[in-house]
Amino acid sequence: MAEVIYGDIDGDPPQPISFRTVHYRAGTVFPPRRQIWGELNYALQGVAEINIEGVRFLSPPHYAIWIPPGFVHDAVTRQDIRYATSYIAADLCADLPSRPSTLSLSPLLKAILADFDRRGVRQPTSPEDMRLAMVLVDQIRAAPAFEQYLPATDDELLEPVLKQLQADPGDKRSLAEWARWAGTTERTLSRRCQQELGLSFNDWRLRLRLLTALTLIEEGENIHRVAERLGYANASAFIAMFRRLTGQSPAGLRR
Repeated sequence: MAEVIYGDIDGDPPQPISFRTVHYRAGTVFPPRRQIWGELNYALQGVAEINIEGVRFLSPPHYAIWIPPGFVHDAVTRQDIRYATSYIAADLCADLPSRPSTLSLSPLLKAILADFDRRGVRQPTSPEDMRLAMVLVDQIRAAPAFEQYLPATDDELLEPVLKQLQADPGDKRSLAEWARWAGTTERTLSRRCQQELGLSFNDWRLRLRLLTALTLIEEGENIHRVAERLGYANASAFIAMFRRLTGQSPAGLRR
């Protein structure tokens, strides 16, 4: 049976910022809620997945999901997950991203969260910790923002292709081969990718493979089997891709 976590809909905002790091079991349900403060969710283990006003946001390691004040959001954890959440008072959110987004996290931001977690700081009270908290807010402001890590589309040409790839991320067909499958040209399909997703076809497929790899690794799948399922000729090629995108090896992530 799923565990249901109920959060405050209105409630008191942080004073002016607070933190927590929590482990949730697979199947934990977070019903819809709307908050009057901002919220930054950063997955330490697993992949965070949050629905914000009907749009699904995903964030693997090195990325976080930013929810500005006032946006309705809910979530279900598909796997065991541990993530750090920062709650930021509305007056500090004035020049932070005004729309829900996926943020690329700096090493400094992650180091501040790790330090607060290690010392059990839920709400900064000392002048030193308050300064660190304000640096964290500055880092959110400066972080590169994306609408979604893995964009989706209902484009009549592109959507069927993406669904096929999501069903089999290891499918190695080229863009030209997918274009023929979809009954269009390579140039047209490439243009639709840029227009609808803001990414090239190969970049989108790489992100899909990374998210799939993260899920399989968290489930305990053998690295060689993960590489095979994602269409890599050998484990070394897969490990090189994983390290390039996450900064660590699959084995390091598992540890």
